[in-house]
Amino acid sequence: MIKSMTGYGKAEAILATGKITVEVRSLNGKTADISIKTSMLPKDKEITVRHKIANELTRGNIDFFVTFEPNAADSAKKINMDLAMEYYQQIDQLAGKIGAQNLQLQNPNDLLAMILRMPEVMDAKKQDVITDENWPVVEACIDEALKNINEFRSQEGVILYNDVTEKVNNILEFSRQVEQFENERIETIREKILNRFAELKAEPDQSRLEQEMIFYIEKLDINEEKVRLRQHCNYFLDTIANEVNPGKKLGFIAQEMGREINTTGSKANHTEIQKIVVKMKDELEKIKEQSLNIL
Repeated sequence: MIKSMTGYGKAEAILATGKITVEVRSLNGKTADISIKTSMLPKDKEITVRHKIANELTRGNIDFFVTFEPNAADSAKKINMDLAMEYYQQIDQLAGKIGAQNLQLQNPNDLLAMILRMPEVMDAKKQDVITDENWPVVEACIDEALKNINEFRSQEGVILYNDVTEKVNNILEFSRQVEQFENERIETIREKILNRFAELKAEPDQSRLEQEMIFYIEKLDINEEKVRLRQHCNYFLDTIANEVNPGKKLGFIAQEMGREINTTGSKANHTEIQKIVVKMKDELEKIKEQSLNIL
């Protein structure tokens, strides 16, 4: 069964320092355009992750996210005591040189507040979220997110399959409807030609007239277009049912279907057939649009 290129997958894992969440989102695209939207992923793991995504999802505009929610104890800001004392000592030395009364720091709390605002005193160092030790857990989380987006794509693929095949079958039915107007169309063409001669009050050679009329009607014959259109439709249905990742191929087949439909319209010379051609074009445009999203 086909897959859609549109999908979303999410997975979570618990690390020693908090909860990590991996999300993968994809839209249709001609190739695998992978965008890793996180700074937490170590550089030496990025190539591995890109290979995983490309192998699992094959094609599409793909966004990869990693977010982290630290444990309550780890999320609390910590004071860098050594640095704070260093600032205090420097301030104390400065006060001794210029006189404490000039610093206007009579209240010790004012001095403490100022030190806490100094650079890197609060929460100065941040540890890496993803490390070699917890990488197996993170990797399993990534694999689960990719599995979930693939399941999403498969579910969307069922909807796409039903929709597209219904429209192809509609085109086949419209093609059969054209046949009921074939004889009427030929007679209409003959009448137009004869009426034109009558208007001109001309007396053509009947034998020559019949030959030219047959030649003209043959030029407007749409039987070959109908046959080829049905072949293309059946090929489309066979491809979507039996081939893996047929999206690009289906696009090419749809183009061939469009050529036959357009030629039928240009040769039709009949109001009802033209109406049917418009219906076929409408269905084909929807098929092309949906095919762009098929993997």
